[in-house]
Amino acid sequence: MAIPDILPEKPGKIIAVHVAFESRAAQRGRRPKQPSYFLKATSTLAASGSEVERPAGTELLAFEGEIALIIGKSARNVSLADAWDYVGYVTASNDLGLYDYKSQDKGSNTRSKSRDGYTPIGPELLDASAIDPATLRLRTWVNGDVVQEDGTTEKDLIFPLAQFVADLSQHMTLEPGDIILTGTPRGSSVIVPGDVVEVEVDVPGTETTMSSGRLRTTVVEGPGEFNAEVGSLPHTDDKLREDAFGDRESAGLPPVGQEDSDNTAESEQALPAELVDKLKKTPTAGLSAQLRKHGINQSVFEGVYPQTKGTKLVGRARTLRFVAGREDLFTKHGGGLNEQKKVFDTVREGEVIVIEGRQEPGSGTLGDILALRAQTRGAAGVVTDGGVRDYEAVREIGLPVFTQGAHPCVLGRKHVPWDSDIAISCGNATVVPGDVIVGDDDGVIVIPRELAEEIADGALAKEHEDEWVAGRVAEGASLDGLFPPTGENKKAYQQFRDSEGA
Repeated sequence: MAIPDILPEKPGKIIAVHVAFESRAAQRGRRPKQPSYFLKATSTLAASGSEVERPAGTELLAFEGEIALIIGKSARNVSLADAWDYVGYVTASNDLGLYDYKSQDKGSNTRSKSRDGYTPIGPELLDASAIDPATLRLRTWVNGDVVQEDGTTEKDLIFPLAQFVADLSQHMTLEPGDIILTGTPRGSSVIVPGDVVEVEVDVPGTETTMSSGRLRTTVVEGPGEFNAEVGSLPHTDDKLREDAFGDRESAGLPPVGQEDSDNTAESEQALPAELVDKLKKTPTAGLSAQLRKHGINQSVFEGVYPQTKGTKLVGRARTLRFVAGREDLFTKHGGGLNEQKKVFDTVREGEVIVIEGRQEPGSGTLGDILALRAQTRGAAGVVTDGGVRDYEAVREIGLPVFTQGAHPCVLGRKHVPWDSDIAISCGNATVVPGDVIVGDDDGVIVIPRELAEEIADGALAKEHEDEWVAGRVAEGASLDGLFPPTGENKKAYQQFRDSEGA
């Protein structure tokens, strides 16, 4: 992808701000205290009039109209008061992202945001020295309709534009040509092949309006040649759809707590009864051995065991993530119908709530009321790599719970409920919503949904073989050539298996 001709120099880096507009923060329900950033590849740059590809097999390509700052001279440790002097130009940009890849690179946005052509910019540059940065206007059109309009006044922005220059210059040298994408306001949403997106930055109200002109990008269908052998495949779920469209209503989703039980999103599909039966018959030891044959070694939840000996757990994963405790954050995110309560209040029949507690057992991650709510909703169980409060009361409820153990303290001592329905790490095992969770006295494992049937069948077949081997050992046979069966022993087992029709 060629660097647009309008740029004064080839940028060494593109730095994007996660959230900067008050309207976007209000829509997301999360207002940052300080700016946070991610990097985009310079190969994402494209000129006005270009086409952007939505790969075949994906659905959540979203636009984000943004103001782009182009650094005019080297900036290192510059003050906020002087920072705007280091901005050479201002123009329009479109920070395109493919949400089908967002959960795989949570926060960094590497694959979702750095595809070729995913940063159109232009078409004209505005001289930053002639602009009051608090007087800019950003507008975005989709197919001719205005979908975003916001300003850069103190009431519009969480952080003034110059702050990004001052802040970033504390950590790196900003060089001439570097680009800072300054966040998008409310209204960012999903676009599809055939849509035309236009973005403009101007200074309204002046005698001669200063404008970047309209940055025009057309969405087209592209190839979807993703290779599972070298990386993740696209993934979507309702949480990603909500983020990509901006809110649940725009995504066509019902309000939280009113989800249609017939929802057929992959992560929400009930496991077939036959598969559940197979997995209940199969020990996690056998399942983990089959996963190893498929090259998956990190499937076990470390340090997590059942409250009640003899418990068998099978279900599809519903994920919940806690971050490390911080009093100011818990004040904002810990009260009311927080993320933890939302998950327990909306868990579906057959789902296992899997909680990322960073293997920190120093407080409870659920208690008896939450366990009772999950049970009444039909949850298959709960797995947490943290502690359980009201331990005996939770046990008496009868909901299968796997944990590191008991702890009397409340959540806020160590944890802040943060987000849900994303890829998480529980007990050092990565879990994606919709994965299959199986637990027994040996512990808990996670199985990719698409492999579950094959893994279960392979494990059951191996269990049958092991039962035959155990019988021979009980009769006094040597383990040599028997465990596993080879040579004559293998033939003998195959004859036994065929005679049983196994």
